[in-house]
Amino acid sequence: MAKTSTRSARIEARISPEALSIVRRAAEIQGRSISDFIVAAAQDAARRTVSETQHIRLTIAEHERVMNLLRNPPPPTPAWKRAEKAHRKLIRESK
Repeated sequence: MAKTSTRSARIEARISPEALSIVRRAAEIQGRSISDFIVAAAQDAARRTVSETQHIRLTIAEHERVMNLLRNPPPPTPAWKRAEKAHRKLIRESK
């Protein structure tokens, strides 16, 4: 029974002969076609990029500072109080 392909989109890229050579060699090492190798590499890079933007990484010192500010917030500034008042007014008017 033939395997049904789920691929429905196409992308194209122009690369230097040197880049193609190394990609071809890497694909051969993994026993993949060049196309499969490029798609897998692009998906891995895309997943890493998305993951990096969805997670905030803090040093221990930064983490401790954030936690301290959450436990002991500074008093509101005049600008904060004006913003809070404007927000309350906006919410009342939108109801």
